[in-house]
Amino acid sequence: MTTLKASRTRIPPDTFNRVAYQRERVRIERRGAKPVYLVSEEDMELLEKLEDRYWAEEGKRALQEFKKSGKKAIPWERLKDELGL
Repeated sequence: MTTLKASRTRIPPDTFNRVAYQRERVRIERRGAKPVYLVSEEDMELLEKLEDRYWAEEGKRALQEFKKSGKKAIPWERLKDELGL
C-alpha cells in the first residue's frame, strides 16, 4: 500500500479529521474516473480481515477441489527447478 503525507494531498483538513476521528467514509470522484474512497484505519483493518477470510476460504475450496480431482501435487523441489528459484 502506498502511503502519502496528508500535507501532500489536497484533502481538506476538516474532511481528513472527520474520516480519522469520526470514522466517516468519503467518496472521491474525478472527471468520470472510477471513484476512490477515504476510510478510517479501523475500516481499512476490517476490510483487510474480510479479504484475508475470503482468500482463506477460496484456498480451502481450491484444496478440496484438488483433492477430489485425484491429481498428484508437483514436488516443491521440481517446481523450484522449473521456475528457476
